[in-house]
Amino acid sequence: MPANTSASWRRGLAAVAALPLLALAATACSYGSQAKDDTSGKTNVAAKGKKLSADTVKIGYFGNLTHGTALVGNQKGFFQKELQGTKAQYSTFNAGPSEIEALNAGSIDIGWIGPSPSVNGYTKSQGKSLRIIGGSASGGVKLVVNPKKIKSLDDVKGKRIATPQLGNTQDVAFLNWVAEKGWKVDANSGKGDVSVVRTDNKITPDAYKGGSIDGAWVPEPTASKLVAEGGKVLLDESDLWPGKKFVITNIIVRQSFLKEHPDVVEAVLRGSVKTNAWINANPDEAKAAANKQLAADTGKALPADVLDPAWKSIRFTDDPLASTLGTEAAHAVKAGLLVKPDLKGIYDLAPLNKVLKAEGKGAVADAGLGVK
Repeated sequence: MPANTSASWRRGLAAVAALPLLALAATACSYGSQAKDDTSGKTNVAAKGKKLSADTVKIGYFGNLTHGTALVGNQKGFFQKELQGTKAQYSTFNAGPSEIEALNAGSIDIGWIGPSPSVNGYTKSQGKSLRIIGGSASGGVKLVVNPKKIKSLDDVKGKRIATPQLGNTQDVAFLNWVAEKGWKVDANSGKGDVSVVRTDNKITPDAYKGGSIDGAWVPEPTASKLVAEGGKVLLDESDLWPGKKFVITNIIVRQSFLKEHPDVVEAVLRGSVKTNAWINANPDEAKAAANKQLAADTGKALPADVLDPAWKSIRFTDDPLASTLGTEAAHAVKAGLLVKPDLKGIYDLAPLNKVLKAEGKGAVADAGLGVK
């Protein structure tokens, strides 16, 4: 870890590796995923056609709805179609640290992951391990509370609110919201005017049912699981951002793989762009495809009362929303979890913009954080 990264940030983000900075699993960052890490390399579609510069591209993602582009792209074969004779090999992860470790070890080449593990991986390697090459999803994070105990935002004071993990995306977002309310909380212990209870997303619904927490600031589908248990959405994090957009999932690549196999990276990005276009044009079919792949990856599909509201709250986008990554990092600095990092060079959006131009779409920006 570089010298400019604080010990508390290291503890929090090394554990998550989503954002959910702040998450990462991812997500997410366990992002509510209930799957065990799986490096079985399963794929739904056979490789056909001319092989690109690599025999195989190893793609990682979480079994979680905020990674819907990867879920749908795998399930419907969008990535494999663009890769032609190069085989897409998929692995699922339950947390950001293991996906970053897999990327660094060469066990995966490209990954869908939250901004927190992306920042952590980039800064820990002193800018040598990865690049963010595209966007995937925005939104899908909510403050859900027990309506019998919390009836207004001011009622959150003095209550026990869960976040996925110390230093993950949702944890930092909640700490920042608390600070803007004028309340005091020690970021490391979680003690103060609000009790921040770091709880793995997969057990948060049980903690809510058992009464050990009064609410949670969590990503989907955990938020909708809490609503299904009688919780109420008190705040959608999207409402706190300009245009209601902020990055929750982006696409990263090993720098060495990008250098050696730019044609393969472009093919995966074409698949991602086409997947997002299909998702946005066919939301119901896309939702079903994501749930089908989620069932294959985690062993259990989501029920309609969880799937439907969760899916509606996520926006799928090619834009990495780079400016919001910088803002999220600033929130972590403000919370005392991070000494201001140098993120210059974390983005390389040239391959994506090439793909977008070919598709007749406008270019996306790196907010001054792109490669020199």
